[in-house]
Amino acid sequence: MKLTLLLLNSLKGLPARMDHYSRFSPSPLSIKQFLEFGMKSANEKKSFEFLRQELPIRICNMMKEMNLLPEKLLKMPSVKLVNSWYLQTLQDLLEFEDSVNDSPTRERFTESLTTIRNRHANVVETIAQGVLEMREGKWNVDPHEECNIQYFLDRFLMSRISIRMLINQHTLVFGSETNGHSSRHIGSIDPNCDVVSVTQDAYDSARYLCDQYYLASPELEIFTKNGSDPTCGIHMVYVPSHLYHILFEIFKNSMRAVMEHHGVAAEEFPKIKVMVTKGKEDVTIKVSDEGGGIPRSVTDEMFNYMYTTAPSPPKPGTTTIPPLVSLQLLFDN
Repeated sequence: MKLTLLLLNSLKGLPARMDHYSRFSPSPLSIKQFLEFGMKSANEKKSFEFLRQELPIRICNMMKEMNLLPEKLLKMPSVKLVNSWYLQTLQDLLEFEDSVNDSPTRERFTESLTTIRNRHANVVETIAQGVLEMREGKWNVDPHEECNIQYFLDRFLMSRISIRMLINQHTLVFGSETNGHSSRHIGSIDPNCDVVSVTQDAYDSARYLCDQYYLASPELEIFTKNGSDPTCGIHMVYVPSHLYHILFEIFKNSMRAVMEHHGVAAEEFPKIKVMVTKGKEDVTIKVSDEGGGIPRSVTDEMFNYMYTTAPSPPKPGTTTIPPLVSLQLLFDN
């Protein structure tokens, strides 16, 4: 909190702008709207006008909520660092608040968005480190404070996804970067995302880590059923990187459970099975393993950010890094 006040006082007019923007609610957006804008009416002027208002609104709302966290968590170095990143980002965005909407300004805006995205690349790991710092500091966290932290992190992580989505769509549609996206992509959205292919990619990445740590890994078996058209594969409109990340984390947890449940000395390991089905309205992905399951006594803790069964992550500067364990596992129960 002291760092926040210090930074706010050093940045002229920023507290008043933060109060102003935090009074507004973020505009709801859907993938359908992103697609329609990107395919039919992609207009950089309109995107600039929208984002220079929308991004400060989302960031100011997030920062206001962050300041409501328990004081003991706000004092953690990693949380202070995250807070300083958002303050700097807000200051960067407000430089365009009253700028003329011309080509040079829009070019600088796109470059600024790229800088902002890179600045916040490690926000999830850093905020997780802040929670670990509080937990390792032997701070007593009462149930009310734990609920506040849980509520904040739910909203914080969802807000971060939406902000990055807005930034990525603008920089990919109107900027010079492609980040490996094919020509059919609309920004980061693939109108014909191959679900099985992304599933296989996520498994391969998780398996590499598992092989590095346990010197073995369970095989993958994928089943598919397309109820809409049995002659076609399973595709959908989605952000491939989001699907990849979700499945990658699930596969990591699944592999760790299988390896530790059966023991690394086992001659073979049961396969991880994935069922991908497509109906008229949705796509369902079911991941099954034989990793021993989850005890009923801890089911209420499964989605609690303060609870994890993973070993503590390594301290900075250490050389032993279990590949299947990361700070983000704190958020992947």
